[in-house]
Amino acid sequence: MEYKDYYSILGVNKTATSDDIKKAYRNLAKKYHPDKTKGDKNLEEKFKEVSEAYEVLGNEENRKKYDELGSNWKNPNEQGGTGGFDYSKYYSSTGGRGQHQTFEGDPEMFSDFFNNIFGGGFTSSSGRGSIKHKGQDFHADIEISLSEAYHGCVRILNLENQKLRIRTKPGTRDKQKIKLTGKGGKGPGGGKNGDLFISIHVLKNPDFERKGNNLITEHHIDIYTAILGGKVKIPTMNGVVSMNIPKGMQGGTKLRLKGKGMPVYGKTDEFGDLYVKMNITIPKNLTEKEISLFTELKKLSHEHTGKN
Repeated sequence: MEYKDYYSILGVNKTATSDDIKKAYRNLAKKYHPDKTKGDKNLEEKFKEVSEAYEVLGNEENRKKYDELGSNWKNPNEQGGTGGFDYSKYYSSTGGRGQHQTFEGDPEMFSDFFNNIFGGGFTSSSGRGSIKHKGQDFHADIEISLSEAYHGCVRILNLENQKLRIRTKPGTRDKQKIKLTGKGGKGPGGGKNGDLFISIHVLKNPDFERKGNNLITEHHIDIYTAILGGKVKIPTMNGVVSMNIPKGMQGGTKLRLKGKGMPVYGKTDEFGDLYVKMNITIPKNLTEKEISLFTELKKLSHEHTGKN
């Protein structure tokens, strides 16, 4: 079992003040916190080492006993003699574990060295308990269709041996995040669990382009409807609706269907608009009669406008 030099772990000398120790711990805990190391096992061990070092040096009584013990920490039965050093106040006669202090939290988060010297019960605390940290935050991604973004949907997410039912609201946006408090990693030392952050990815739709809460689509009409006007059927995200086409419709014109866009997120009765871009289809393979009629129309148009 290796001796733990807690001063070296925190990067301070033995004459460091309590404020120096606290500052060093905070800097290192921030550097190695699981939220930043993202599953790197080596850095997670660093975080545990730093926490353990502060558990001892950050408490006046623990630090004093640790300094008295020094590097000659081993049980006399293991070392073959004490050289006059009194180990009795550090070791019990039954298990080699110290009886002066108990700690809250999971003993597995501490090293064997710590448990051997400062161990005992982990159910109560005399004065200062163990250092509690928030657990690691988890991140997940979910893909949904534009239709599911419109209506809302449910996904089942398997995470860390648990099934989570994730419900999205109507109007969910691409790259929107959902936070589930307490569904992340377990908090070390009895601290709060981390959170789960879910990124929503809305897949592109071949028929509709989304711009905020508005939608854009394209519709083809024949030349006769463009000239004479009429009614056409327009698909929307919530069924087919009828729309009036005014006479003399120009290709590329956008007509608005109010309230037929995406739901406004978090609102039950607010919607964006649907803009329909009109494309005019020119007929092919005309019959001789149709060609003759179009020729006659061209002549009439020129006479009306004065063109040759």
